[in-house]
Amino acid sequence: MTDLKTFFNSLTSISPESMSQFSALFHPKVLKKGDYFITQGITAKEIGFLERGVIRAFYRNNEGIEYNKHFFVNPCFIGGYASLITGAPNQIIQQALTDCNIQVAKFIDIQNLYETCPDIERGARILAEQFFVQKEQREIEIVLLDAEKRYQIFQRDFPQLEQLVPQYHIASYLGITPTQLSRVRRKLSGK
Repeated sequence: MTDLKTFFNSLTSISPESMSQFSALFHPKVLKKGDYFITQGITAKEIGFLERGVIRAFYRNNEGIEYNKHFFVNPCFIGGYASLITGAPNQIIQQALTDCNIQVAKFIDIQNLYETCPDIERGARILAEQFFVQKEQREIEIVLLDAEKRYQIFQRDFPQLEQLVPQYHIASYLGITPTQLSRVRRKLSGK
């Protein structure tokens, strides 16, 4: 299990003093399977570091249909990033698919460190850049690749999720129906 300090130091070198101030902002939180980290319509105030577990990020349309946008697998940061940055109500819901251990901090407290801890700000920038690249890559995959290729990328990027996540969540993430996912899986297994 990768802890917060190890993960953040993997982004960029952080001084012991900065890391001490940064890690002091976080407190542990447990999410049980089915619990929400953030819901739609509220303004995000906290950011979390997922130490253990799996969280799905999804949105729900006016008819109540859910679309899985992303799976968060430890170690990683979670939260309503667009809401944190803009102050607008959150649109992407984040729900635990397994029991999760999280370290949570108020986003404003982290931002307040940027002035005196430029290494923390640099780490946050690198993290935001990584999120942007992942988001762009995902958008390209959804538009340009067929379901079979998207499924193969899912298997590569999330090898442990097939056994942990219901198939309808995987199908939603891939932008296909569960029936289509079954066909793709059958075709790739050679049956």
